[in-house]
Amino acid sequence: MVADLGGALLVGGTSSDAGKSLLVAGLCRALARDGVRVAPFKAQNMSNNSVVTLDGGEIGRAQALQAFACGLEPSTRFNPVLLKPGSDRRSHVVLRGRPAGDVGAWDYMAWRSRLREVVTEELAALRRDFDVVLCEGAGSVAEINLRRNDIANMGLAQAARLPVLLVTDIDRGGSLASLFGTTAILEPADQALIAGYVVNKFRGDPSILEPGLRQVEEITGRPTLGVLPFADDLWLDAEDSLAAPVGRRVGPPLGAAGSCVRLRVAAIRLPRISNSTDVEALACEPGVDVTWVDDPGSVAAADLVVIPGTRATVADLAWMRDRGLAEAVTARAARGAPVVAICGGFQMLARTIDDTIESGRGRVDGLGVFDLDISFATDKTLRQVSGTGRGERIGGYEIHHGRVVGSREDTWIVDDVAGPEGAVRGAVRGTHWHGLLANDAFRRRLLTEVAAEAGVRDFRVAGDTAVEAIRRRQVDTMADLVAEHLDMDAVMHLIATGPPASAPVIRHHLDPDAGSAQTLSWPND
Repeated sequence: MVADLGGALLVGGTSSDAGKSLLVAGLCRALARDGVRVAPFKAQNMSNNSVVTLDGGEIGRAQALQAFACGLEPSTRFNPVLLKPGSDRRSHVVLRGRPAGDVGAWDYMAWRSRLREVVTEELAALRRDFDVVLCEGAGSVAEINLRRNDIANMGLAQAARLPVLLVTDIDRGGSLASLFGTTAILEPADQALIAGYVVNKFRGDPSILEPGLRQVEEITGRPTLGVLPFADDLWLDAEDSLAAPVGRRVGPPLGAAGSCVRLRVAAIRLPRISNSTDVEALACEPGVDVTWVDDPGSVAAADLVVIPGTRATVADLAWMRDRGLAEAVTARAARGAPVVAICGGFQMLARTIDDTIESGRGRVDGLGVFDLDISFATDKTLRQVSGTGRGERIGGYEIHHGRVVGSREDTWIVDDVAGPEGAVRGAVRGTHWHGLLANDAFRRRLLTEVAAEAGVRDFRVAGDTAVEAIRRRQVDTMADLVAEHLDMDAVMHLIATGPPASAPVIRHHLDPDAGSAQTLSWPND
């Protein structure tokens, strides 16, 4: 591959969770390994899984993984608009890494011009600074009800004249129809940018699928440029809560290999969960089984319970009380059973929570496990952090409005800048730090302590599990799949030359140029 390609490409999906994020990560890694200066870009992301950049901004976690695949540090340039849902109707807007207010579905109309300008400026700047920019779409490109205001899918592709690769998850079923239908429902100008298809998560003999792909090409006039096989070890750094359904085990399908003595971890699946990826580091460990739960029985029975972060601390605390989970957590604390609480989960364990910012509820009672109070501040804490814990050097990041006040608890760790951080009471530990569990030596010490507190005899933590190395293997695996199963010559041609010159248009009755016919007319009629 040549290093002075220039150009960009958009990877769109037939649905959410089709594999866009990992395909972009794999392409980024494959190009970077060949010496191409490549950068990722997601114009607008809707996710509560985020990370903090070096300059104190906030971006979606998937773009941080893609930057890692490129050999770059996370930057707000790679995800200029991040929407963090706080309810079914409103989202917190992060613009160029900084909080910019809240928006509802109807309010969004007033934001669209400003956001479109930011997005197009950032993409143009990246294209000047890198050989290749690989853009990821959002959800499905076929949400025609949202097309007018779209800045992440076909709206972006039109503004920047990007060729679009359409990816579909065949493991869900219905992929061939999805490829056709997604293309056909677009207006002709958008259809013209759809350059080819990628089938993701295929199991079995590709020759069985081949006749269907040929027929799709005959009908749509667009080739399938790759069929990527299902890979069990692609599970880290999920973009959103779709990857954290109740009852799902976190980690490889068969679990990390280890001794027959296993540690059972129940991660509470909060409705507005944020940074659910914090528990993935535990699932990397041999002998540790992590499952998402939402019932008191699972909380009572586990060896360790993790209460993760949330975009709506007060609302999710009320949900915990309604489900009987709050009582199950306080009962664990009273009997000395291990609990780890992170960010919003940590705030729930306070005596009181004074929140006029996120929920507007003012002062409410917390669970009272820790002798401290939480007060929400207008300014959001956004920073990468470092410090010490249990004699180990550690790092992480903070994203929160809530601040600890009046704590009378022992602290869990020491922040290099802010000093004492978090709280410990017996076997209950809490912190505002995200990413803490990804510190390998610290995590091993914690799991050894937890096993002893839970009475899990003969559990031995592995001495060589390295989360960063597992993450690196994952992006290399995706790059290997891309290099082997994707027509990279065709992809590079699209990047270098842009959208196809004369892509066929699929006419249908919604198209005013199609006349009164109620049936589809194929491109070659």
